Amino acid sequence: MMDFTSGRVTATAEQTPDSGLEQRSAPRFTSLIRAAKLVCGQGEFVCVIRDVSASGVSLRTFHGLPTDADVALELQNGESYELEQVRANGFDASYRFQGKVDVERLISENWSFPKRQLRLNIMMPVRASTLTQRSNAFITNMSQQGARLECDNVFAIDQSIRIENDYMPEVRCKVRWRRDANYGLAFDNFFSLREFALLAARVQCPLLLQAE
Repeated sequence: MMDFTSGRVTATAEQTPDSGLEQRSAPRFTSLIRAAKLVCGQGEFVCVIRDVSASGVSLRTFHGLPTDADVALELQNGESYELEQVRANGFDASYRFQGKVDVERLISENWSFPKRQLRLNIMMPVRASTLTQRSNAFITNMSQQGARLECDNVFAIDQSIRIENDYMPEVRCKVRWRRDANYGLAFDNFFSLREFALLAARVQCPLLLQAE
């Protein structure tokens, strides 16, 4: 699994002529493959931050770009920034920030709580199976490494279960926590960022996959 939290390279706007953003004289900071998500009316979609400045940000997705006019960039720590698209080319796009942004804060991505993987709020039905039972359930949010499951059946902590549906093949996982009918699952094998991104698009807006 690739690491998408690597360092940054500093450059001036004149060194990034394809940015398509205003205020080209402002210093630019290139974040080397930082995973984040685009949030809009069509759903929540994985993206990779390519570079950022006080005026805007350049991103890349793994499928067609969301077409909603109202879109926000949400970091792994939960901080959100409203965006306006100014350029699009295939899976690459540049956006202008709607308000004033502290670039250093965005780049450093400060955490108020323990750091965790990028998580998408995806609701999808799954079939949950063990050696002795099979039941219908729902995933209510998901990351590359695990998911939150809602199910009326009772599972034990550290119990091995299998989940699957029409959007993804069988996934083997273990129960890590339980709260009423909600369970925290840890996958035995992680999704790559690309696999995770395509699954999210397949569940929420399959039309975006036509440009893949």
